[in-house]
Amino acid sequence: MGKALGRKCWAIADNYLPGWSNGKLPDMRSHEAFCILNTSDQDAHVEITIYYSDKEPVGPYRVTVLARRTGHFDFNTLVDPEPIPCATDYASVIESDVPIVVQHTRLDSRQAENSLFSTIAYASND
Repeated sequence: MGKALGRKCWAIADNYLPGWSNGKLPDMRSHEAFCILNTSDQDAHVEITIYYSDKEPVGPYRVTVLARRTGHFDFNTLVDPEPIPCATDYASVIESDVPIVVQHTRLDSRQAENSLFSTIAYASND
């Protein structure tokens, strides 16, 4: 492909896992996700740190996205070093050893009229 797309450090300032869901599970489970695009010729070794308003950061959580692939991950499923609590505001920093692109998505199905949003995370200058 040539030059890898993206940056090595990304931030999502507005994270929130809804505490409950409305609708048939697992399809309509409220969740937050981060999607990673790795266009490089090397696997991306990614570390996620979670920041809270009332306690010290937690992490790193680790995922790998293979070279020239995409990976889709739910914050709901990150459990090591500890699960991320529902109904709690938090923020996340996503760092990689190769350039990546990060997109953030939230499905809030707490009411019958579901809400879905998606945005590109903030990329720092490496």
